[in-house]
Amino acid sequence: MADLEQRYRALSRQFHPDYFYNASAAERRQSLERSSYLNDAYRALKNPVGRVEYLLKIEGVSQSADGSQQGGHNPKVPASLLEEVFALNEELDEIRELKAGGAPPAEWQARLESAREPIEAKRQEHESQLDLLSEKWDSGEGDRTAVLAALNERILERNYITNLLAGIEKELSS
Repeated sequence: MADLEQRYRALSRQFHPDYFYNASAAERRQSLERSSYLNDAYRALKNPVGRVEYLLKIEGVSQSADGSQQGGHNPKVPASLLEEVFALNEELDEIRELKAGGAPPAEWQARLESAREPIEAKRQEHESQLDLLSEKWDSGEGDRTAVLAALNERILERNYITNLLAGIEKELSS
């Protein structure tokens, strides 16, 4: 990250439109474009998850919008995560029944909060794994293909977990 920041600052000074105020219109436009690309790249790379998603995309293993994989691969969500999803969905169904039956908000909200805790812990675990795998990728250690596959799996699982948490938040806000 320190290297990224340093390179961003150096390139920003080189391409910033303020340094091209006396240049031709074409050079000013080019400076503006380069500066815009630089800012977009910096935003993508400074966010750890965005960085991994971009890496997966340029390596040809990123998800498409519908959740399918480019290249025909359809990664399987680990059974342990599927069990958690199933358990959470059952709990959400029971909570919806409580709400529909007129249970006091404190009762069903407490159950929602309780259901969120293991999913949030899983999210934090995945964030740590993403950080470790990113460091491994950056250092070049290990089998690059295996690291890339592990990064892809963590991102897919993370997206799944994020959707679960969003479902809980939706229930809390309704």
